Amino acid sequence: MDLGGTFVFGLSGAVAGVKHKLDIFGVIVLSFVAANTGGIIRDLLIGAIPPATITDWRYIVAGLLPGPITFYGYRPINRLSNPVLVFDAAGLGLFAVTGSLKALEYSINPLAAVFLGVLTGVGGGVTRDILVGEIPAVLRTDIYAVAALVGSTVVVVGYILGFAEIAAVLGAIICVVIRILAIRRHWKLPTARHA
Repeated sequence: MDLGGTFVFGLSGAVAGVKHKLDIFGVIVLSFVAANTGGIIRDLLIGAIPPATITDWRYIVAGLLPGPITFYGYRPINRLSNPVLVFDAAGLGLFAVTGSLKALEYSINPLAAVFLGVLTGVGGGVTRDILVGEIPAVLRTDIYAVAALVGSTVVVVGYILGFAEIAAVLGAIICVVIRILAIRRHWKLPTARHA
């Protein structure tokens, strides 16, 4: 699941790079950064040092490969309904789940494991958005981090109750469904009002 999330977030970064008319190097960099930032931050915080991205070549490939694939094959990828948001929703769900599970494997307390799942899920998207000059989705009114929070909570509760594998699949699905429904139905969180 973690490698799948890495690849999917890489696609979201690469698509954002193409949409912002970056050169091939910029698209590949954005792909890698979007794919790996959340996992690197999680690993550093839980003491999994060096991070998996550095020790396992598969993460490097899963983060870099979406760049040239998207750069040269953008048209078929773009035919998907708003591809950045679809790939981002899938990556969010996969990373929220794997972030929480890895935190639990490192004996992090359940509440912190939920928040590490959220951080893992939103880290790549935040970095991607900042690098292309956008306000990160997690700071806007979109239902984004809340979806990761729900998915991570399902995983942690399932882990505590002894059915971590089922909870992982269920948590990822719930997170993705919430995120896609929020996009399609324009669900928003309340925003601050001017005084």
